Amino acid sequence: MEKLNIKTEAQKLIDRLPDNFTWDDLMYEIYVRQVVEAGLADSQAGRLISVQKVRAKYQ
Repeated sequence: MEKLNIKTEAQKLIDRLPDNFTWDDLMYEIYVRQVVEAGLADSQAGRLISVQKVRAKYQ
């Protein structure tokens, strides 16, 4: 995965939020972005679990 400039990406994220956003809104958006990026990195590195294994674990 391409290494991103965190400062630039954070500014883009802030620019997409409405003018009246809260700290909680910002922290949520950062959290979601971080989790998605971690998931993509896991996928690209082959750290995957099949749907069948997940379903079996929770049945």
